[in-house]
Amino acid sequence: MTQPPDQAQPPPAQPPPGQTWAEGQPPPQYAAPPAVYPAVPMLPPGTYLDQASGLVLPNGTVLASPGRRIGAFFLAIPLSIVTLGIGYLIWGLIVWGNGQTPALQVLGMRCWRPEEARVATFWWMALREIVGRIVDGILSIITELVSFFFMLSRPDRRTLHDLIAGTVVLHDPDNVLRG
Repeated sequence: MTQPPDQAQPPPAQPPPGQTWAEGQPPPQYAAPPAVYPAVPMLPPGTYLDQASGLVLPNGTVLASPGRRIGAFFLAIPLSIVTLGIGYLIWGLIVWGNGQTPALQVLGMRCWRPEEARVATFWWMALREIVGRIVDGILSIITELVSFFFMLSRPDRRTLHDLIAGTVVLHDPDNVLRG
């Protein structure tokens, strides 16, 4: 039985009948076949590979720009003042289930969990907004600056609270991730 020439054959364990290998000489080696097709990852339908971050994102969305993220940070302040704090908290509890905070909702952004390929659920948002914000505020200005530096320097634009919850913030202008 012969094998096609493009497939490698393992070296024989014993010399062919009637022949001997020279003493001290290793058995013949066969070269591995060249790779014919490079590995191409298959993406789930409705997604694309963001070249800058290396993340698989849903069609119709992009990573939120640093300017939009900064805007959301500062928009949260007047929103909490206007809603007297308690209204902002209630609003936040309602929209966390959609992977948003009130400021993210106003600016058309959502939190996405790339590992699960889905919008962050209520509990991931609670982790991000409660535990993540506590970590952000532990050393006050130092951790806020570290978080800001991460957002500007990381290709996926994750801040400390995003790293804790495993989220990225996406700009979803056409509301394609609506639940």
